[in-house]
Amino acid sequence: MSTASTSSSPSSSPSSRTKVSPLDLLAIDDLLSPDEKAVRASVRQVCDAVIEPHIAEWFERGELPTIRELAKELGGVGLLGMHLEGYGCAGMSAVDYGLACLELEATDSGIRSLVSVQGSLAMFAIWRYGSEEQKQEWLPRMAAGEAIGCFGLTEPDHGSDPASMRTRARRDGDDWILDGRKMWITNGSVADVAVVWARTDEGIRGFVVPTDTPGFSAPLIKHKLSLRASVTSELVLDSVRLPASAVLPEVRGLRGPLSCLSEARYGIVWGAMGAARSALRAALEYAGQRVQFGKPIAAYQITQEKLAHMAVELANGTLLALHLGRRKDASGLRPEQISMGKLNNVSKALEICRTARTILGANGISLEYPVIRHMNNLESVLTYEGTAEMHTLVIGQAMTGHSAFR
Repeated sequence: MSTASTSSSPSSSPSSRTKVSPLDLLAIDDLLSPDEKAVRASVRQVCDAVIEPHIAEWFERGELPTIRELAKELGGVGLLGMHLEGYGCAGMSAVDYGLACLELEATDSGIRSLVSVQGSLAMFAIWRYGSEEQKQEWLPRMAAGEAIGCFGLTEPDHGSDPASMRTRARRDGDDWILDGRKMWITNGSVADVAVVWARTDEGIRGFVVPTDTPGFSAPLIKHKLSLRASVTSELVLDSVRLPASAVLPEVRGLRGPLSCLSEARYGIVWGAMGAARSALRAALEYAGQRVQFGKPIAAYQITQEKLAHMAVELANGTLLALHLGRRKDASGLRPEQISMGKLNNVSKALEICRTARTILGANGISLEYPVIRHMNNLESVLTYEGTAEMHTLVIGQAMTGHSAFR
């Protein structure tokens, strides 16, 4: 029997001699097609050229001053409603859309929210449930960024329980009259069209509401400390009169808005990993440059432990997002699968950002670095479009067959 060691030296395996990115130690890139990499690269190019030079300033000022120009820029490269077919939409795959969300949120969660609300909420609702007239009127302009949309579901007193919404629509002859309020609505005060969900005598219905309709207003929400480079508003509907043609004809009940939320939550699964990657990159670069006690802090064991754990969670989350994307393209996703993705990836991304902040020390709270901005943004992402608690219960119900929501 040989007494030689069976362990291999780092140089004994051909694969070990292949250079890999410190941000992709599992070489997940090898699982992407050339076309998918090209989509990702084109989104990164737009973000680097148009958004990155300004995003810290926008965040500090608490505004997105060029949102209309930005929407046209993003629409011009096919990012708005990119996973939808027809009506000027790009018809890309779920994985393509996910990679785009990752790169957008690597720049800022507010930018990904702009694209997500436009394409996966407002446009998707019209595309899936709208009349042909509604689709022709709105989708081509929204895909081009010439019209901005918002999605009105959450209310001041009803977030996780949309079935208890108070916004109401009543018939008046052939028209509908809408009254109510919606809260925390991305794009609200700049939107040209709002998809608003309301209680009716026929159940919950969706309405396509041009924002210049009398009685509609969208006051801007200020004093945010998260998602500051994003437009967030309240929607006020005060006897808004709409024609019968404004109602979404193809859906009734909560199935409509919840299916739209599933589309948007899928993008968050990817987007959170973009924020995490940005924070890890900043921490890795900083650790290699910051010298304490005579050597870079990257040379200390505790720093390497932090970096290693961050890299593992980033890889796990990216693999989970890619798996869900492949399944979505092949056969679609179940709600609990999307819940598993959002629950895991947002919480792990937030953990990565917080760990990165400790590596940067006091510099970690400076907008000279992206870490605190991503960390603050993810505090909102953690609870919007389904809180961690609600996603936990979705998973629990799928596992046990028992609903614990009430």
